[in-house]
Amino acid sequence: MTGLGRLVAVCAVVALSWPALGIAQAQSLGTVRITRAVLANGEALAAGTYAVRLSDAAVSAVVGQSPDGARWVEFLQSGQARGRELATVLAGEAVVEVAGRGGPASGASRVELLKGGDFLRVWINRAGTHYLVHLSIPPAR
Repeated sequence: MTGLGRLVAVCAVVALSWPALGIAQAQSLGTVRITRAVLANGEALAAGTYAVRLSDAAVSAVVGQSPDGARWVEFLQSGQARGRELATVLAGEAVVEVAGRGGPASGASRVELLKGGDFLRVWINRAGTHYLVHLSIPPAR
């Protein structure tokens, strides 16, 4: 086997064992329509339709929160990441406890302006796991 052949074989083994190694993969959560300009992680994100996916970027542990309690999500247009923000990850009864009501049906999403008009919440339910993303609305000029 040539050097290039060995490299291809090693890459194939790593790719196939990626989940077994415990390395998170980017995963699609769905598509949402953001109705106004917002800030995602402090960066401008224009109004528009975005594909949302989980990022494989690590999240620093938060005291008192489970290690899976937050995940980075990316907002994509035309296959390009336009912004990212932390999402709170909830499952089961925690959804009602935190959000005060049930969320969208499995496989659906909801985008809503929160009381006070300072945040736009993107709420995605993927197979019973809820992702809540809070995007801040920049002050009017």
